[in-house]
Amino acid sequence: MSGSDQGTGRAPRPKRADARRNEQVLLDAAAAVFVASGVEAPIRDIAARAGVGTATIYRHFPTRADLIVAVYRHQVEALAEAGPALLASSTTPYAALERWIDLFVDFVVTKQGLASVLQSEDPCFDPLHSYFLERLVPVCSQLLDAAAGSGEIRSGMDAYALMRGVGGLCAGAGNNPRYDARRMVGILVAGLRRTD
Repeated sequence: MSGSDQGTGRAPRPKRADARRNEQVLLDAAAAVFVASGVEAPIRDIAARAGVGTATIYRHFPTRADLIVAVYRHQVEALAEAGPALLASSTTPYAALERWIDLFVDFVVTKQGLASVLQSEDPCFDPLHSYFLERLVPVCSQLLDAAAGSGEIRSGMDAYALMRGVGGLCAGAGNNPRYDARRMVGILVAGLRRTD
């Protein structure tokens, strides 16, 4: 960058498409490893899953905290974008809601893998919960309103309460292999349907 470019307030150049794709692969690999082995899993495990060297991960994410925040944000954004896309492509609004809740379960499972770090004293994690609420509660509300508008579910369902309920059911598994969180969430979502 030339001296005349510094301090001009210009936005940084956007990443090339292949760089963005590589970053998405790294984030998906990191999320899978975090769920399976916890956030303290070796970086080499993430690199192996992504099919890259560890230097590539450190080039994108200089610290583990950077990687954790990026994984969390990546998953929130994917969920936020999925809601409207599912409404547009699903056979009914209720089908879109069911599929979105299924994706939300995947997120909650990953988030539980990150829980110990997200509740740490590191201030870089502080804004993540607010970000999660700001991005996802409106999407869940949109899905609930659409399903209620089509007459498939009762009206007046609260998105935040539903998301907390799903989170609670997912947390209920603990270390019990007989507990099927996804099945329990399915029962909860089925209970939203109108019966009259």
